[in-house]
Amino acid sequence: RSASCSCLVKNKAPAEVQITAEQLLREAKERELELLPPPPKQKITDKEELNDYKLRKRKGYEDNIRKNRTIISNWIKYAQWEESLNEIQRARSIYERALDVDHRNITLWLKYAEMEMKSRQVNHARNIWDRAITILPRANQFWYKYTYMEEMLGNIAGCRQVFERWMEWEPEEQAWHSYINFELRYKEVEKARTIYERYILLRLIIMLLKNWIKYSRFEERHGYIAHSRKVFERAVEFFGEENIDENLYVAFAKFEERQKESERVRVIYKYALDRIPKQQAQALFKNYTMFEKKFGDRRGIEDVIVSKRRFQYEEEVKANPHNYDAWFDYLRLLESDADPDAVREVYERAIANVPPIQEKRHWRRYIYLWINYALYEELEVKDPERTRQVYQACLELIPHKKFTYAKMWLMYGKFEIRQKNLPGARRGLGTAIGKCPKNKLFKGYIELELQLREFDRCRKLYEKYLEFSPENCTTWIKFAELETILGDVDRARAIFELAIGQPRLDMPEVLWKAYIDFEIEQEEYDNTRELYKRLLQRTQHVKVWISYAQFELSIDSSDRLQRCRQIYEEANKGLRSCEEKEERLMLLESWRDYEQEFGSDGSRERVKKLLPEKVKRRRKLTAEDGSDAGWEEYYDYIFPEDSANQPNLKLLAMAKMWKKQQQQEDEVEENEQQSPQAEDEDERRPSCQGQRKRLQMVRSTSSMEASVASAVPAQSSAHRAFDLD
Repeated sequence: RSASCSCLVKNKAPAEVQITAEQLLREAKERELELLPPPPKQKITDKEELNDYKLRKRKGYEDNIRKNRTIISNWIKYAQWEESLNEIQRARSIYERALDVDHRNITLWLKYAEMEMKSRQVNHARNIWDRAITILPRANQFWYKYTYMEEMLGNIAGCRQVFERWMEWEPEEQAWHSYINFELRYKEVEKARTIYERYILLRLIIMLLKNWIKYSRFEERHGYIAHSRKVFERAVEFFGEENIDENLYVAFAKFEERQKESERVRVIYKYALDRIPKQQAQALFKNYTMFEKKFGDRRGIEDVIVSKRRFQYEEEVKANPHNYDAWFDYLRLLESDADPDAVREVYERAIANVPPIQEKRHWRRYIYLWINYALYEELEVKDPERTRQVYQACLELIPHKKFTYAKMWLMYGKFEIRQKNLPGARRGLGTAIGKCPKNKLFKGYIELELQLREFDRCRKLYEKYLEFSPENCTTWIKFAELETILGDVDRARAIFELAIGQPRLDMPEVLWKAYIDFEIEQEEYDNTRELYKRLLQRTQHVKVWISYAQFELSIDSSDRLQRCRQIYEEANKGLRSCEEKEERLMLLESWRDYEQEFGSDGSRERVKKLLPEKVKRRRKLTAEDGSDAGWEEYYDYIFPEDSANQPNLKLLAMAKMWKKQQQQEDEVEENEQQSPQAEDEDERRPSCQGQRKRLQMVRSTSSMEASVASAVPAQSSAHRAFDLD
């Protein structure tokens, strides 16, 4: 018992320096990086040594299997090792033992069969494949491998027999196509046709239209035109009008078109259009139009098909020429059917309707007419010169002094680059920056030069950008990041210095954070401390103090804990005059978390004493018109340091109340002395009792006022003097 007591840990307090999980992982990683000498190579020169080596390896594999029989990878490694020693019989025995454990493992069967095929044991491999497809008939890998092996061995009849056994299970679509392709490789067209007949009538895939189309193409590909047409006719009859599909009629019509049967094609299209709803026959209508373009009268086709919609759009644009959505629909219709000249004419009519008011919101839809016009000329007509003219005309039309569209300038620049006219692209974007500088223009131009790896031009563009918008913090950060990537750290630091020296910034906190992160990445910790001090001279925000403390804590140095604690103390002193008590509370909570992890009991207790007390108070609300809006409850924080610095307020208030109470008692005594003494004792007793009650009320009122005065927060010296008077 004494020995057991001596082994107990007496000091259960946490250690001063705690080992974190991050440190443990870092040490483990560092130890992994140590170079270890490779194990010595063992050369076996004797049969007894070989037998001893085999015995050790087999014992190791058997032990692994004995530990957990369900891990199939151990069985496979064991069998492959025996196979590498040409111990086929042993490997076969191991695979059989493994199959007794898990006979539904596909990988195990595959490895077993591959071993037999590698060792040219064909009958054994067939036996394994037969067992596998009997146990797992839905595993398509077995069937594919089995048929491939038989075909490679030249056993065509056996391969066909395996395919027939497979088809009895009604497998997926790819299996049927494999069987058909197998028969076609050996010119067995009749057998392939028989397979297609069985395939398209299967219960599982009977409603798949594409199988009928593939069957018809198969017949057409082998020259059986009548059979192919008959397949289409059977499909139309089979699906009927209830399950009618436009793709079937499109494929049927294209087949007849390939056979030069124009009348048949026209009849098929008309038959389908009469029975299929118009919203479901878009592809059918498009193909019919294309067919009529090839073999019919163009004017008649346009009059019959397009004239109605074109008339509607013409009426809309005539009624309101500035209805740009109607122009978009009209042009989309013409682009799909009309020739380029007609489309170009409508585009010219559309862009002639310039918005009457020079306001950007009225020009947004109008500009997209120009964009679509330029893209049509470039992509559809493939006329780069006319595309360039469209871009230039649009850019001349836009009133750049009032507003501009950076998207148009950037599209023009990218178009010139696609035409391999880099000077023209730069000239256009430079003109844009000179006429109407915008953030989007600068960003697009800089990104373009970055892709071209023109870093000197990027520097110049960033300088112009910052001259245009020096308050944009994102631009300063991107400029500094570019210099950092290029390896010019001093230049990046100078850019950051210029940035933080600007009188106006849109997001200064982001800029300062980027500068601090930059110095941390460069491991310039002294510069980082100086930056934090400069930042704290500008703002006393609590997040800056917390970030400063966390930075000192993250540095791997001997005095990091002392530095971090010192920063927390300075922050606490600096935030005492802060009106936002929540920020001060946030700092103290962060300090408390730090001390709980790294501090001692004394430091924890000290920080705990600094935490404020949360109290509920009431304040009077005033409406906008100055009337009384009632009272509102709110939570306030009373910090021990603040209440300790103002003890005189409570003392003076209590002294004042005591003096007032003494005066009231003196008045009561004088009244008692002046009362007549000739009255009866019965008449004098009630008056004395009333005076005593009044005295008790005065005392209770005085004590209540003292308690209220003790709860009143500290006031200035002027107010204290007024209270004393």
